[in-house]
Amino acid sequence: MTVAYPISRAWISAGGTGAQNYDEFADDAEITAIIAANPVSALGVEMPHRAPESLGKSFTESLPDAAARLAMAKDQGRYTPAEEIVAVYRLGKGSFGVFCLVDTDQISTNADEPGLVIRNEDVFIEKVRERVALAEAVGHLLSPVLLLQTGKGAELHALLAELTERLGDADVTDVDQAGREHAIWVLGPGADRDAVLALAGGGELIVADGNHRSLAAQTGNLPRFLAVVTTPESIAIQPYNRLVSGVDLDLASLGGELVELDGRPGVPTAGGTIHVYQNGRGYALSLPVAEDAGVLDRLDHALVEKQIFNGALGLDAGDKKINYVGGDYPASWLCDEVDAGRASLAILIAPVTVDDFVAVNLSRLKLPRKSTWFTPKARGGLVLSELPR
Repeated sequence: MTVAYPISRAWISAGGTGAQNYDEFADDAEITAIIAANPVSALGVEMPHRAPESLGKSFTESLPDAAARLAMAKDQGRYTPAEEIVAVYRLGKGSFGVFCLVDTDQISTNADEPGLVIRNEDVFIEKVRERVALAEAVGHLLSPVLLLQTGKGAELHALLAELTERLGDADVTDVDQAGREHAIWVLGPGADRDAVLALAGGGELIVADGNHRSLAAQTGNLPRFLAVVTTPESIAIQPYNRLVSGVDLDLASLGGELVELDGRPGVPTAGGTIHVYQNGRGYALSLPVAEDAGVLDRLDHALVEKQIFNGALGLDAGDKKINYVGGDYPASWLCDEVDAGRASLAILIAPVTVDDFVAVNLSRLKLPRKSTWFTPKARGGLVLSELPR
């Protein structure tokens, strides 16, 4: 049995359309600048209200602009159509995946729900609604859900590595903001395609990136969603930090071990201690952990959410005062935001280990929102899936 399928009606980039995903940014101005520099970037479709010519409109008001931009890109030959394909994907050096469709009804969010696709984090419902509205407006899925193949990952990795060598030059390449090359090889019907799909969809799949997009597929009643199935060997987890605005946090009141640091803090190298920067000072803080706490409750992200956000500050984790900042932004950037007065404090958290991530998910437990920043990121705008009409 496999839960991975060919893309019935795909549109393959002819170059220049690749983009970071809509949720990789801590500053909306960055999105506008990227679209201004490259108007055919898929980001102009994914985040239409941030395009220069649409500024001032709401997301909903700018959806017709998104549809027009995608139609224009296709008319200009920026994408070429293909049917019943998968796309072998090499991300940087030594990281592999495959673009395909995955059954939406296989998504499981807790131990009581059957399914081979495990979604693992809380989400922001407003973002889910935006993804549903965008798909309905443009009739395509532009950015994939990144799924981690836990059952047949080693076999899939070996096959994809072999195919990228055997197939020769890629059909399209794209270079991201970090200088990594993203390369695509399109596979039509045949033995290679079938072998890839059997391994990609042949074991439990964990949502590594794209919790909102996977829920949008469910909410929008899509039978299948666009995914990149990758392998444990292909990914790493980077820090996912927090900026908090409009608060005053008394660190001593939290009851953990508190040590003032010499100068600005960096990201902790291992779990068990978080770093906090406020009022020009850095601190190392070890939050109290119950002796009987399980793997999930011991995670620093869970402790920060429960003891700092919910407890000391009285905030829900989805409060607008909290800005979740992915690993592409260094600790110095977060400290700069605090020093500039745009945030009250920065909370720096060691990355979740891959072993802990897999253990939590295979136990069908749910991570706190924005706990994992996987790299390299699957790039949007390279392979599109046209939705059935």
